[in-house]
Amino acid sequence: MKRRQVCTVPKSADSSPKEEGGDGHDASGGVRLARTIGFATGVNVLVGSMVGSGIFVSPGGVLRFVGGDPSSALLVWAGCGLLSLLGALCYAELGAAVPTTGGEYAYVRRAFGAPLAFLFAWTSVALLRPAMNSAVALTFAEYVLRPLFHGCPAPPAIVKCLAIASLLVVGILNCVSMKWAMRALDVLTLLKMLALAIVSVGGLVLLASGRTHNPLGSFAGAPPSPAQIGESFYQGLWAYGGWNALNYATEELKDVHKNITRCIVVAVPLVTAFYVLVNISYMTVLTPKEIISSAAVAVTWGDRVLGSFSWIVPLSVAVSTFGSLNCSAFVMGRLNYAAAREGHALPLLAMLSVRHQTPTPAVAFSTLLSVAFVLPTDLIMLTNYFGFVTWLLVGLNCAGLLVLRYREPDLRRPYRVLWPVPVVVVLVCGYLVLAPIVSSPRYEYLFALLFVLAGFVFYVPFVHFKLRAPCLPALTCWLQLLLEVSPTVAPATCVDAVR
Repeated sequence: MKRRQVCTVPKSADSSPKEEGGDGHDASGGVRLARTIGFATGVNVLVGSMVGSGIFVSPGGVLRFVGGDPSSALLVWAGCGLLSLLGALCYAELGAAVPTTGGEYAYVRRAFGAPLAFLFAWTSVALLRPAMNSAVALTFAEYVLRPLFHGCPAPPAIVKCLAIASLLVVGILNCVSMKWAMRALDVLTLLKMLALAIVSVGGLVLLASGRTHNPLGSFAGAPPSPAQIGESFYQGLWAYGGWNALNYATEELKDVHKNITRCIVVAVPLVTAFYVLVNISYMTVLTPKEIISSAAVAVTWGDRVLGSFSWIVPLSVAVSTFGSLNCSAFVMGRLNYAAAREGHALPLLAMLSVRHQTPTPAVAFSTLLSVAFVLPTDLIMLTNYFGFVTWLLVGLNCAGLLVLRYREPDLRRPYRVLWPVPVVVVLVCGYLVLAPIVSSPRYEYLFALLFVLAGFVFYVPFVHFKLRAPCLPALTCWLQLLLEVSPTVAPATCVDAVR
């Protein structure tokens, strides 16, 4: 008789074992995500995710929509930080009450059901996150190559090759070693905060000496309209994106019930303070017109203030964007892993490396998608019209917090945010979802909505009716052996086939 290879496929996360250890193995000897993220690393995850290229490259968007008034722009930056903190505090309650890898996907599934969670996973995994990650990689490549071409634009082919190389590096790093990925995160976060400190201190010194182009204590011109304020918040909140990154790794966070709130309370106000100080520095050195017209405000600032050391600024932007790539690879892998564990993606993506306890298939899959998006740049531009999906998701999760409080009052909640906070966040998110569509209706928004709803084309046959290609089990077993990965939850063993 000839025995076929026996393989395993993961069940739902609801059947996962309750007992946990810290070495990447559960009580039954299976592989699971190890709790390796402490308080300091958790803060670095949040700061590293939030601080990308936005604060260095394009703060002019906020200034433009408030009519070029510096004081109004500073209030908007502070308001964006406050709104991010309120949203993060809502997520802190959700993360402590539902400490499951996957973040927003897991919360939407628990509060509103599997179909809506699948639509979120479909949109994020298939388009939003890979396209945004490739855009960050292209920004990194452009700033690395800028000093080599002496002011001339680098050839697009070279930029794309370097962007692909950077995506592969962070992907491999997150596959091979969680320890080294976190060490790289710590170093890169320290460097980007040092860059923010240089810009902040330089501006404050000039401001104290009276060398400023803008009266920061007064308001000039007519106050911005409600529509303009909404657009300016939309621009500023983009630079704060990433405050929810730690919720995607709650199964890897030590003492999750306490640390998730502590990390948020430290990281979000810290980034807000630096963002306000950096904008004060920009406005001290540059006129509003110069800030609005500049494609890279920090580079223009460096040319004015640092002189022969102005190369520090493009280097800082490159370091910041590479750090964001590392954080994004980390988050995308956990999202794919969580969706697959619930049966909403290929079973292979729900497996962990038996050697490194990392979601190797999930990280590799998201990395390859990001590489694919580097090639057709126009697809990245289309993601601008999916911005409303991001705020729709935040609003859904904060609404889900209220739903869970009503439906599951006995759920253990080590931390509870005051109930007016999620209400305020839901109302603001509703405005941010509708504002761009109402103020500037375009067919692209309809295409974005149709893309989201197209997820049902895959949900109905492959999730609801559980259809599977005949070759999928054999292919999964072969890849499982090749990659040396294993399911992370109580597995359902395939029936041995004997002939």
